[in-house]
Amino acid sequence: MAEHFGEHVMIDGYGGNPTLLDDRVQLERCLTELPEQLGMHVLSVPLVCHAPDNAIKDPGGWSGVVVIAESHISIHTFPRRRFVSIDVYTCRNGIDVDAVVAYFTQAYQLETVEQHFVARGTRYPDHNVV
Repeated sequence: MAEHFGEHVMIDGYGGNPTLLDDRVQLERCLTELPEQLGMHVLSVPLVCHAPDNAIKDPGGWSGVVVIAESHISIHTFPRRRFVSIDVYTCRNGIDVDAVVAYFTQAYQLETVEQHFVARGTRYPDHNVV
């Protein structure tokens, strides 16, 4: 792969356990454990908010983000839809996508997962990429 600034893993998880998806503590645990497992450096405690039903397509759930020195991790749960949307973005190269997907598949007992990987900053000046 050509040099690039960072890597972005996007996960959409389906058929998750609604109890786990509706659990604030579980979301906080994910935002605390995953950075540690990936050797990332947490800059703040996770920010977690309950998002109410918006009477459109979002029936409510939990949203959380943790800022890490390497960028951020965000999670948005939709318990009534048994769905979760996750972003793991890092300025490091070489993230273990399979490990990240496996972590969230287990954490939320997901039946199926769509995953996307994007190399970010592909035109970032080569002399600045380590």
